[in-house]
Amino acid sequence: MKSFLFSLAALALCGACSQNTEVTSPDGTIRLAFAVDSAGRMTYSVTDGGVRLFEPSRLGFEAAETDLGGGFAVEHVSRTSVDETWTQPWGENKENRSRYNEMAVRLRNGGGVRLTLRFRVFDDGLGFRYEYEACGADSLRVTDELTEFRFAADGDSWTIPASFDTYELLYRKLPLSELADANTPATFKVGGLYGSIHEAALYDFPEMTLRKTDGLAFKSDLAPLPDGTKAHVGNKFTTAWRTVQLAPDAVGLINSSLILNLNEPSKIGDTSWIRPMKYVGVWWGMHLGVETWAMDDRHGATTENAKRHIDFAAANNIQGVLFEGWNEGWENWGGSQSFDFTKPYADFDIAEIVRYARERGIEIIGHHETGGNIPDYERQLERAVKWYADLGIHNLKTGYAGGISGGNNHHGQYMVRHYQHVVETAAKYRMTVNAHEPIKDCGIRRTWPNMMSREGARGKEWDAWSAGNPPSHEVTLPFTRLLAGPMDFTPGTFDILYENTRNSPRRKLWNCGPEVDMRVNTTLAKQIAEWVIIYSPVQMASDLIENYEGHPAFRFFRDFDADCDWSRALAGEPGEFVAVVRRAGENYFLGAATDEQPRTLSLPLDFLKPGTKYRATIYADGPDADWKTNPTSYTISEREVSSADTLEVAMAPGGGQAVSFMPAI
Repeated sequence: MKSFLFSLAALALCGACSQNTEVTSPDGTIRLAFAVDSAGRMTYSVTDGGVRLFEPSRLGFEAAETDLGGGFAVEHVSRTSVDETWTQPWGENKENRSRYNEMAVRLRNGGGVRLTLRFRVFDDGLGFRYEYEACGADSLRVTDELTEFRFAADGDSWTIPASFDTYELLYRKLPLSELADANTPATFKVGGLYGSIHEAALYDFPEMTLRKTDGLAFKSDLAPLPDGTKAHVGNKFTTAWRTVQLAPDAVGLINSSLILNLNEPSKIGDTSWIRPMKYVGVWWGMHLGVETWAMDDRHGATTENAKRHIDFAAANNIQGVLFEGWNEGWENWGGSQSFDFTKPYADFDIAEIVRYARERGIEIIGHHETGGNIPDYERQLERAVKWYADLGIHNLKTGYAGGISGGNNHHGQYMVRHYQHVVETAAKYRMTVNAHEPIKDCGIRRTWPNMMSREGARGKEWDAWSAGNPPSHEVTLPFTRLLAGPMDFTPGTFDILYENTRNSPRRKLWNCGPEVDMRVNTTLAKQIAEWVIIYSPVQMASDLIENYEGHPAFRFFRDFDADCDWSRALAGEPGEFVAVVRRAGENYFLGAATDEQPRTLSLPLDFLKPGTKYRATIYADGPDADWKTNPTSYTISEREVSSADTLEVAMAPGGGQAVSFMPAI
């Protein structure tokens, strides 16, 4: 045995030394080095601009049946370089460039396990994944992942705590040395370098979180199955990509397309039916306590209320209307969590509502709340989606509030498979998906572009039944959660202090305690700016529609186009401020926001088309605006600008600014 181990170790050293196992980014800035030690254990290290970012960090997995983490020797190293431009039917940018150098390291260990470690290094970061083949077993029970991210120096981090059941947590800024665990995307700054650890192309594996092991080292911690194992896989399996985005400035992370570039091209041939939209809905009233999901004297999803929302959408250049609480089963909430997805409540005439909407050119967004009862939902899924499609409903919002059946958690392999099953079933019936309480976005929208948006963070509804989101929250999301992909944050509250709601005779206050004064911690101008800042191809004006009727500032949403062609983050720092611009056709829309501190940004308008004059309509904080004391003070002004101009964006504490740029006629 000693002789065999010595031979294997010698082979490992020989294989590692005889072949170059380094790969650099196309611009030469980022360098990744792979190594195998005398025990056949695999590591990688990363430098950026010659400065060490990650010290040698472990690679590999553990399984009950065989060794997936040690005893490996390098058999072959292959390389390729790619520089391509690809397009997508929708997205922050419809055209994206994918430019990287790839190194594929083929290894084998004494247990007959073959492994290809595939590394891709881009100018804006890197990704690597494991491609295993264990010939000596029919299937494997993965018990742990050994992947490490061992920082060479301390720095700052912006993360939420690791959780296998929710992402609806507030972000905290901590030194890496004080960070115990984190969900991803996990954003950091070390020296002058910004970065974010995440994953891409997650399909049949649990999510990865990060847990501190020692010093500045963080190890992958996978969401477990009920039996304590991490994943059940065949003897051949490929993991999601482990990703690290890197940039010299914070907005460089936002402008990166690395996560999308690590996903495969679309599996849907004809994507003409997949269209971005703006929408309103019967939703916010339930969170405020004005309406209910279940059928009673405050029921929100009634035929009459549905038509009122459809009329409002048609009159305000809004393409869709969402209805929650339309189907039988909400009366079971907190009990069996059993819903009927093809049986409307008696006061919701779905056939008449669909007819009424179609005549007015309005799309209906259907809703499936599962309550976590996955077996019940999967029994009905195909029939329910087909039923919607036959009615002419081609947009689906799903929900998974509550505990998941069978002792599973929201982010384990069982649920990752389920979420993907819903996406593929929906695609079969030409239906888009907007998932709440989802698995985190990992860029699969490139491969399955009907997967348009998802929640996956602490959203707007927390403003309705808690102390709410702090002003820093919305200027942290672009540098953290939104690096993963679009978010259905549902911005746009105009009744910031709930003055209209408090006076409603139907109001039943949530029991949030006497110390909580419920409101939205923002200014009105910031709410408008969030329609631009927090990207979603299905963007909601979430307030009660009566709070928009006749309001001059709602003009921005009427003008706004969710189907953007190009986007760019212009300025920002995590948790402090951000400015983003998007182009849709010939029009541009800019959103800027700040935390509790007032700020003025000088933004060159060189993103505008040269030689064209634009009418800029500016929705700004009033001179006396303050998120605490005077949140609804705003101004609307117009001026003519060109790409040669600079815009001074003044923002009140907790405030923001939104600007629409339209070619002057």
